Amino acid sequence: MIDFGFDKLALISAVALVVIGPEKLPRVARTVGTLLGKAQRYVADVKAEVNRSIELEELKKMKTDLEDAARNVEQTVSREVQQTSADLASAWQPPAETVAPLGSDSPHAMPATYRHPKKNWRLKRGAMPQWYKQKNGIRGRAQSGAARVARFRPQRLS
Repeated sequence: MIDFGFDKLALISAVALVVIGPEKLPRVARTVGTLLGKAQRYVADVKAEVNRSIELEELKKMKTDLEDAARNVEQTVSREVQQTSADLASAWQPPAETVAPLGSDSPHAMPATYRHPKKNWRLKRGAMPQWYKQKNGIRGRAQSGAARVARFRPQRLS
């Protein structure tokens, strides 16, 4: 912007004092100060808006670049997965000359249906020894509140 030194400001204030007069000079100076402040704020807002629009354009460009890169990665991964599944399927198939019936003990014989091993998680929970449960105060059976009170009630002496 314009560079004002002390000598230039003194000259401008002296001319303003002569032209405007000493009574109106403070009010005019305040008005000029507020107008300059508004102008500076307006310029700052315009700069900020321009910077935001530039950043927005950069972000849009980065977004499209990332989307393209993600799309390329997705395509290569899907291509590799398809290739691997095709290789596995071809390797899993038994040789054509040694096809075995389903009931035989051949290494290429596949079971007819899948059966779940039916692991019982309650059995695993109960695998903790009773002495360990009693020593550490782990409840073996759930009791109602009334049963617990009756269990720990002092015996009557009759």
